[in-house]
Amino acid sequence: MELRLAITSHSARVDPLGLLLTAAAAAAWCCLPFVIFKSNRIMPGEPRALQAVLPPWGVIGLPAVLLLTAVVALGIADAKRRLIAALGAIVVLALAIAAAANALTPAGNRIVRVAPGAAFWVVLICLGLLATDAITRLRPRPLARVLLLAVCVGGGMLALRYGPFGNLSVMREYAVNAARFPLELRRHVLLAAGSLIAAVIVGLPLGILCHRTPRLRPPVLGTLGVIQTIPAIALFGILMAPLGALAGAVPAAAALGIRGIGAAPAAVALFLYSLLPIVANTVIGLRRVSQAAVEAARGMGMTARQVLARVELPLALPVILTGIRVVLVQNIGMVTVAALIGGGGLGTFVFQGIGQTAIDLVLLGAIPTVVLAFSGSVLLDALIEVLERTPSAGREAAA
Repeated sequence: MELRLAITSHSARVDPLGLLLTAAAAAAWCCLPFVIFKSNRIMPGEPRALQAVLPPWGVIGLPAVLLLTAVVALGIADAKRRLIAALGAIVVLALAIAAAANALTPAGNRIVRVAPGAAFWVVLICLGLLATDAITRLRPRPLARVLLLAVCVGGGMLALRYGPFGNLSVMREYAVNAARFPLELRRHVLLAAGSLIAAVIVGLPLGILCHRTPRLRPPVLGTLGVIQTIPAIALFGILMAPLGALAGAVPAAAALGIRGIGAAPAAVALFLYSLLPIVANTVIGLRRVSQAAVEAARGMGMTARQVLARVELPLALPVILTGIRVVLVQNIGMVTVAALIGGGGLGTFVFQGIGQTAIDLVLLGAIPTVVLAFSGSVLLDALIEVLERTPSAGREAAA
């Protein structure tokens, strides 16, 4: 019995998430290639052994650091140590893949491509999940989360610009497209943010109207729900015909850039997709407002507009912002698909890479898209938490 209790106590100290991540990373490390060497950007890659491409510090140091990180993930519950171990391992992993690319690339050669292999990506994802779990356990305040995001993104950008990563295949693709990349990034952000702003301008009053007039909720939310079920490509195609006809019939519309292809159908489609989360969350947020707070505000002599502006909307704002966060992440991802109809954005690199069988060009568009979506989600989550912690006028009125 004592032996069984001792075994049970020992096994309980093993972190379940750490065990899962360690097993996944170990399996990838043993079974998948760490580096892929290509004679040019479209030729099939050749896996290269780690010991054949890394300097001695990498051959010995990288497995040692990963093993130490696995020990921390398995047996140490302290969130700070887990975060430090994960971030340190990510840095060493990045330096190792850069060293491999520099070792495999002949001096002055601009044709050879060296890409991270599947083992690198799996280990990187496992380390990222370990770091995310540690941050969740630390429960940092909103400002601390925003600062940590800024440090990670800013540090990553500086490292890619000034660090030893120039011979990686993704960075080679960036060098080729350096003039286009800022333009497409700006288009991507403008399409996602512009359609979101337009949806907020329309969706917020529509949600208030649905809250005040209950009989409007089923038809309005039902119609917006039907729009959500239409696949993005299909909706883009549906909008091309009427917008093209509008541009042909109204020269002023064509002068404003409204055409059957390009940014116009993409913006309209994103606007339509954005309405349901905003309208629905506005209705839900207003319905959750305490009637005691509303009655107290009316008893103080506030008009209906004042009650809405000073009590109901401030109390419902965290729920409304939750819908806006969903829309922002959704739009950033869907703008990628808009490149198929000439909408521009980072999806241009994704579909060009698919057409040219150049996976590194695909990553040039996909990785920044993921970073944008993740950053937007973190920023809005922090804002929602700040609003939930801040006493509002509605709570003061209820008191």
